[in-house]
Amino acid sequence: MRVKITHKPHAQARWLMRALGLPFRLMPKEFAGWADDTITRMGVHSTTHIDAPWHYGPTDPDGNRLPSVEDIPLDHCFGPGVVFDMTHKAEGDSITVADMEADLEKSGAQISQGTIALIRTGRCKYQGTREYWKRGTGMSGPATEWLIDHGVIVMGIDQWGWDLPFHDQIRKARKNQDSESFWEGHLVGRHKPYWQMEQLRGLENLPSHGFDVGVFPLRLKGCSAAPARVVGFLYD
Repeated sequence: MRVKITHKPHAQARWLMRALGLPFRLMPKEFAGWADDTITRMGVHSTTHIDAPWHYGPTDPDGNRLPSVEDIPLDHCFGPGVVFDMTHKAEGDSITVADMEADLEKSGAQISQGTIALIRTGRCKYQGTREYWKRGTGMSGPATEWLIDHGVIVMGIDQWGWDLPFHDQIRKARKNQDSESFWEGHLVGRHKPYWQMEQLRGLENLPSHGFDVGVFPLRLKGCSAAPARVVGFLYD
């Protein structure tokens, strides 16, 4: 999941121009060449990103193709934000509908059609460590569906993934002998398509409500996700 970037030196461009026919003596004295960089390895889920319904499966239950990331409507990418504080949730303990309702009652926030919901777990502090993908709570299937049923189509979380960490999902499925326990939050999107952001940071700097969220993903044709800048707009 790491990102690898190769940096090309300025002088390389001088040799390129020489190969194309421009003698060194005719190059401007200030022309050191241009810098260039190449992303040589980066998965679309490697950084802060937004998942498309295509990530959750190829089709809905009726056989219709689910949207890939370039299909996200622009009007989904900006809206009023609400932060749900789930920092009290223990490692491996799923976020429930009751947790979500209790937080709304505590904060006084309201959600409706077009709200962008942000789940604050505090696990962004592990980003950059080997523990990052292993730590966290996670949205349950019912809690995810509850958001959608209240008009939330874009949602995000400040930990590695939307669901419980993989080892917790597997432990839960084996303990309960339950095939519905794995990837339950994501799989809601097979029958109720929604857009989901992972690996957010900075949610501790936002109030519970009274701000807007802008989501700016790369428009990558046919992809399951795209890196995104996610910005909170605060107003006086």
